[in-house]
Amino acid sequence: MLLIVVMIVAMYFLMIRPQRKQQKKHQDTLNQLKKGDHVVTIGRLHGVIDEINMEAKTVTLDCDGIYLVFDLNAIAKVTQRSAASEVTSAAATEQKPAEDEKPDTTEATPSDAAADESTDDTKADK
Repeated sequence: MLLIVVMIVAMYFLMIRPQRKQQKKHQDTLNQLKKGDHVVTIGRLHGVIDEINMEAKTVTLDCDGIYLVFDLNAIAKVTQRSAASEVTSAAATEQKPAEDEKPDTTEATPSDAAADESTDDTKADK
């Protein structure tokens, strides 16, 4: 009897739990979909999301000018996020420089470069 209980517990941790984690991760990915995301369907069709209908659980993909409607669960993975979501995530992670740090103002101007070249020429002549 103990052996059967151990086998059921082992089956849970080896099979059922990882599958549930994977399903939850996929559902989170589907909930974060936005217009303009590049996706791949379960049929390996690549396209860009044009419209998402959460009530009907459908997504419309633009595949080089051909608009196809798929079930939301047909999205296998997101290959590239839209530019709007990348901009917002980049702005959120951007940090302001500390007040102690001074900006680097040692950029050479064209007149400085010309002055440096003329002094190098005069040194070479001597």
